[in-house]
Amino acid sequence: MGAFLDKARVEKTTSSGFGNGLHYGLSAMQGWRVGMEDAHTAIVSLPQNREISFWGVFDGHAGSATSAYCAKNLLDNVLANVDHHSSSTTADSQDNVSTTSDTEQNNANYNESERIDKSGTTAVVVVVTPTHIIFGNCGDSRGILCRSNEVNFATEDHKPFKPRERQRIERAGGSVVLQRVNGSLAVSRALGDFEYKCNSELSQLDQLVSPEPDVMSIARDPKDEFIVLACDGIWDVMNNTDVANFVRSRLAITNDLEEICNEVLNTCLAKGSKDNMSIILITFDGAITVDENAKLMEQELDRKIVKEVTDIHNRLGSNCNLYQVMTELSQDDSLRLPPGGGIECKQLLVEKTLSQLTGKEEL
Repeated sequence: MGAFLDKARVEKTTSSGFGNGLHYGLSAMQGWRVGMEDAHTAIVSLPQNREISFWGVFDGHAGSATSAYCAKNLLDNVLANVDHHSSSTTADSQDNVSTTSDTEQNNANYNESERIDKSGTTAVVVVVTPTHIIFGNCGDSRGILCRSNEVNFATEDHKPFKPRERQRIERAGGSVVLQRVNGSLAVSRALGDFEYKCNSELSQLDQLVSPEPDVMSIARDPKDEFIVLACDGIWDVMNNTDVANFVRSRLAITNDLEEICNEVLNTCLAKGSKDNMSIILITFDGAITVDENAKLMEQELDRKIVKEVTDIHNRLGSNCNLYQVMTELSQDDSLRLPPGGGIECKQLLVEKTLSQLTGKEEL
C-alpha cells in the first residue's frame, strides 16, 4: 500500500499553540511516500468547554479521504455522543462504540455520495481536562504519556497477529497472512476500510477490521511531563523509550516545540522510516525546562561532529561519502549523543558539513 518517491519530500507542515496551561507543537512530513495520507487535529480549547483540549493524529492508507474526514469530523461526533458526560472522569464503552460507529456511518455516506475511494485510517487522540487525560486509539498510531522521567502509559497497537485480533478476524472468515488481514491490511482496527466490513450477519465490532477504539482515562498528576501522539512512521524506527528520552533531551535545549517535532521527523527519516510521518507534542508544567549547561553541551557536541566529519573527509578525500561518515561516527563512543536519537539525529549537520567541504549539494 504505497509506492515510493526517488527522493524524500522533507517539507513540513507545522503549528503550535498554548492554552489551559498546555503547550503543543506538531509537524507532518510526506517523506518517501508518493502522497501524504496523514491528517491531524489540534484544538487547545474546545468552543463548547474552554477548559478541555483535544488533539488527534490520523494515519490514512489507500488514500487520504478517510483520514481527512476524521480530522475534520471525529471530534464533533465525540461531542454529540458524550456531551452529557463532559464532567465525567471515566469513558463509557457504549459511547465509544457509538461515536466511532457514527463517524463510520457518516464517512460511509460521504464516500458513497462522492464515490471516491476505499481508504481507511488509524486514529490516536487525546482529550485533556483539568483533572484527567483520556486517550483513544484505533489502529497502530500510538500515544504515550511521560511522567516522572519515564513512559507512564502507552496505547496498544492493533495488529492482526495479536491473539485477540486474530481470533476476531478468523471468526469473521478471514485469515492473517504475512501479519496482515487477508495478506493485505497491516492493522486490525481502523476507521473506513469498508471492504473489510461487508458481512451483514456480523456486528460492526465483529467484522474483519473493527472500528472499536481502546479508551483509557488517567488522572492528571503534577509530575506529568508531556504527551506524544504519532503515526507508525515514527514508531517503526523509534520505540516508546527512545522517543521519550529524545524529546526530553530536546526540551532541555529549546522550548520551540515545533522544532523538537521537526527533529524527531528528521531523525526517523535518517533511521530509515519510509512512511508519512506526523507527530504532536503536548507539554505540561512538569516538563523539563531549558538548561544552559545542556545547551552548551549540545553546542560542544556539534563542534566535535563538524571536526570529526572534516577529519574523515580529509583522510578519505574523493572517496568520502555520507554513508561512510555516518558509519564511522556511529562507532565513535566518545560522542555523547542525545539519548534515543543516535547519530541519525545529527545527520543534517553531517550533510551540511560535507556539502561545505565537497561543494556538492547532493551527497
